[in-house]
Amino acid sequence: MPDINEQAIELHKQIHGKIGVMLKTPVNSRDDLSKVYTPGVAAVCTGIADGSLDVREVTMKGNTIAVVTDGSAVLGLGDIGPEAALPVMEGKAMLFKELGGVNAFPICLNTKSKEETIAHIRAIAPTFGGINLEDIAAPDCFAIEDALQDLGIPVFHDDQHATAIVTYAGLVNAIKVTKKDHALKIIVNGAGAAGVAITRLLAHAPENYALNIDDIIVCDSKGIVSQDRDNLNDIKKGLLGYTNKSNLSGSLKDAMQDADVFIGVSKGNIVSKEMVQSMKDDPIIFAMANPIPEIDPEEARSAGAAIIATGRSDYYNQVNNVLAFPGIFKAALKFGYPTITEDMKYRVVYALANYIKDPGPESIIPNALDKGVVDAVVDSLTGLS
Repeated sequence: MPDINEQAIELHKQIHGKIGVMLKTPVNSRDDLSKVYTPGVAAVCTGIADGSLDVREVTMKGNTIAVVTDGSAVLGLGDIGPEAALPVMEGKAMLFKELGGVNAFPICLNTKSKEETIAHIRAIAPTFGGINLEDIAAPDCFAIEDALQDLGIPVFHDDQHATAIVTYAGLVNAIKVTKKDHALKIIVNGAGAAGVAITRLLAHAPENYALNIDDIIVCDSKGIVSQDRDNLNDIKKGLLGYTNKSNLSGSLKDAMQDADVFIGVSKGNIVSKEMVQSMKDDPIIFAMANPIPEIDPEEARSAGAAIIATGRSDYYNQVNNVLAFPGIFKAALKFGYPTITEDMKYRVVYALANYIKDPGPESIIPNALDKGVVDAVVDSLTGLS
């Protein structure tokens, strides 16, 4: 039997791309043509131009997202370029439609700087109701998202925020299951887009959404992010304002001693059984590197891990950002929200956590393909000012 890679290649060859264009009304007569094109369409255009018609009500803009990448940080593949990124962006567009009923179209930009990317997105923004930034390398992804918050439509870097939201939701239930009632020491390994967003969301939660956290220690490929490091970029320096309160230095192995939670968004096979054993009782392991987790789940279990989550679909507790982004954008489009706020992110965290009525060691987050999740997310974002 062919493996999944061979099957995927064969499928893509057969279908020549995973998405297409569907007509919403027939064009079978001169009358049809007159209404969808000339001369009737001119009335729609002038109505938009003079403000008597809302472009979102009479065009695709009201329910269409651009999934935008420069191909610089694709899945676990790295900087493979915009054309090689297209299959992933098509897949993301499929998930928008299948799970959220939101139209989405992949835009793969051949840009070489954040300034170019920002300019191109500004130029195409009139077509779309929202922009989902995808697979753009740090630190440029932070600057690109920040620069586009004035577009009047939601601009949301999925790799950052949706990953952080789903991770936080899973952690809420993991703490319920393990009954950890003390202040937590949390290790975040990986200081790219996802790692920084997870850290920020955990550290800056308002009181009604906050977990009981003693400290968060962030590690990158060089070890613990500390005041003693002279090789930190501005993003990592910014983390030191609210992490690593005791200025611990050293390696990931040093950081994990007596920790309660390990959250990995880095690379595979960098956590050993001994490192898990050095953590506090009933450690929580989120080994989310793809396609190979930071530690094999069975090895983590044999080392005493009470809760294990990964980013893979063939293990339980899959931390998948598909649980967040379809519902978030569906709500933003439905209610006309111009941005995705911090309050909205925390509302979605607890909507996802509370969706699991009886969490257990192998059920701390919803199934990635559970279509009821989108409704729960939309409900949590209804009626915001």
